[in-house]
Amino acid sequence: MSVEVHIDWQGTTHLVGRLRTAERSAAVTFEYAREWLTRTGSFSIDPTSLPLGPSPMHGASLFGAMQDCGPDRWGRILIERAVRKQVLDRKPYRELDYVLALDDTARIGALRFRTGPAGAFLAATGGKLPPIVSLAALLRAADAIHGETETAADLRFLLGAGSPLGGARPKSAVSLNDGRLAMAKFPKPDDVRDIAAGEVLALHLAKHAGINVAESQLITVGGRSVSVITRFDRDGDQRLPFISANSLLGLPQGEPGAYTLLADGIRQFGDDVAGDLRELWRRLVFSLLASNCDDHLRNHGFLMRTAGKWSLSPAYDLNPVPQIERAPMPQTAISEEAADASIEAALAAAPRFGLSPTAAKAIVREVHAVVADWRTAAKKLRIPARTLNAYASAFEHPLMDEAANLR
Repeated sequence: MSVEVHIDWQGTTHLVGRLRTAERSAAVTFEYAREWLTRTGSFSIDPTSLPLGPSPMHGASLFGAMQDCGPDRWGRILIERAVRKQVLDRKPYRELDYVLALDDTARIGALRFRTGPAGAFLAATGGKLPPIVSLAALLRAADAIHGETETAADLRFLLGAGSPLGGARPKSAVSLNDGRLAMAKFPKPDDVRDIAAGEVLALHLAKHAGINVAESQLITVGGRSVSVITRFDRDGDQRLPFISANSLLGLPQGEPGAYTLLADGIRQFGDDVAGDLRELWRRLVFSLLASNCDDHLRNHGFLMRTAGKWSLSPAYDLNPVPQIERAPMPQTAISEEAADASIEAALAAAPRFGLSPTAAKAIVREVHAVVADWRTAAKKLRIPARTLNAYASAFEHPLMDEAANLR
């Protein structure tokens, strides 16, 4: 199979190269197009795995930047159910098949795919995404998927609009009233706590702790909470190139990595290096204090605004996790050496982020002050007290005491 890979950059769509996949294996080959290589200001679409150059590049599996365009676990469920119910006629055998099954309008980042110069970008629906007023219908369809009672109409409604960000939570792309693209994340019928309320609360706290976060709102639909996260990979009608931290570092999906490794990646490929290093360390401290334990490298992203340079995207998918649920969480380590997640270990790693001990301790105090006032913040968001009780151990724990006693 061979597809053209295009990129939207500064309002124009450019052919970047061609991707070929083997028929009976996961192996892939990518070659930059001559017109891209000779274009003034061209850049690598994947700085680690696909350096800019004329030679074909081979991989045992799909390259990171292209995997980032593909579906998460929820999207894969939709695609597989759609094949089973003959809503889709092509069974996904390879990673690329899953990528191409997503809708072009909602696909994250700026990469686009088509089979030839005269074809449509895959898969296209004419840009008609469900409006935010459709949340109730979308939630009913998501519930049907979870209960395995979905119809072909449910699948058509949801198919392709899932984002690669966010794991297995039910979700759909939606269009906000002002035309901006957003992602609606739905509850599951078997949830034991209000996940959406926790996520919006964490994003709200992170913003007040000085962190650049994705815009969010908490909406009640039929007595259940839905978090609506504005997509940050769009600037008006323009798409912004996006890669995950996994791809920036050239690590396989699922590799836990470490914050210090990510700091090294920012030094190598970053735009505002000093600013992003400080921001990353502040996010590290926040994740520790707000129990953002589902903190793997796919939950850190980078956007390109300057050709060839990558900047931290707004923070997203921040989810405070009560103590009883933390054991299986794939949390990113603080450093290669740190075996534990503690304020002491974070402070020891601070020089890797360009921070002096005094500056690092000041950030800990700032973040602690915001997280400690989490109940007040939740009341301002009108989150009910019965919902908050489930999150007490996520915000009141020994690491908060460690930060409070910092000298």
